[in-house]
Amino acid sequence: MVRIGYTMMTEQAGPRDLVDHLVGAERAGFDFSVASDHYFPWLDSQGHAPYVWSVLGAAAQATTRIPLMTYVTCPGFRYHPAVVAQKAATMQILSQGRFRLGLGSGENLNEHVVGPGWPAAHVRLERLEEAVGIVRSLLDGDLVNHHGTHFDVEDARLWDLPDVPPPIGIAASGPASCALAGRLGDLLVAVAPERDLVTAFGEHGGSGKPCVGQLPVSYDPDREAAVRRAHDQFRWALGGWPVNAELPDPAGFAEATRYIRPEDVADTLPCGDDVDAVTEAVRRYAEAGFTEVALVQIGGDQQEPFLAWARSALLPALRTL
Repeated sequence: MVRIGYTMMTEQAGPRDLVDHLVGAERAGFDFSVASDHYFPWLDSQGHAPYVWSVLGAAAQATTRIPLMTYVTCPGFRYHPAVVAQKAATMQILSQGRFRLGLGSGENLNEHVVGPGWPAAHVRLERLEEAVGIVRSLLDGDLVNHHGTHFDVEDARLWDLPDVPPPIGIAASGPASCALAGRLGDLLVAVAPERDLVTAFGEHGGSGKPCVGQLPVSYDPDREAAVRRAHDQFRWALGGWPVNAELPDPAGFAEATRYIRPEDVADTLPCGDDVDAVTEAVRRYAEAGFTEVALVQIGGDQQEPFLAWARSALLPALRTL
């Protein structure tokens, strides 16, 4: 049975609301949760970007059961890997073992703010690989001295370590990142129901490990309203990750998606209150080999109706997959 998760999308709600939403998701019966780590929203209409690590700390105290995860953090520009390791260790303690650390090579949208320049994709993967090694060593309790191609670490050691290190998920969207995720990750993170991703992950060491996907939905009893909201706030997702990783600001995403129509978005993701449409979209992930799917309800002010619908109708249907 595919595990069904809830997404705290920091681009569309403020910090207090995000925590309240997660409390509601736990009550609704979601199996796990993930949270995005952004400095900017994708589009101005989303309107938010709080510091997710503070949100996660609060969420760990406000909930008791639901697992937490970054989806995903880039350990190489805004954050040094040594700091990411410290944050992850602290979150694992605060959550009493409910935390998973999702890592990725980043997007220009969020990482440009510290002014390092935005390197080519293969360099970003090199940085990610080096960073994962540093994070793992620190989470293992090692005293780390590291002088690598991209990072330096001087006499670093974590003083507050959890009994069990948090599992590390690695985001992948193509052969090279899947190979890296298979070699270095405890789970795969992806946003497309593509069997090739799961297969490549398995071929490089990920066989039998969890594979976590993500599915945006726009729930509303008024389907036209759902489509309008999805187009207004989520049309950026139709650009694909080779584009989404490169653009530097919401204005760039607005311009890049100016010709995407509401019907294009409606053809891509479930809109309205059709349980079968969401079930079929989740089924595509399951058939591709994913073991977990985190749902994203589009619209920060539309979480409570979605959670009520999920509890009464959607989650019972998804449990049959």
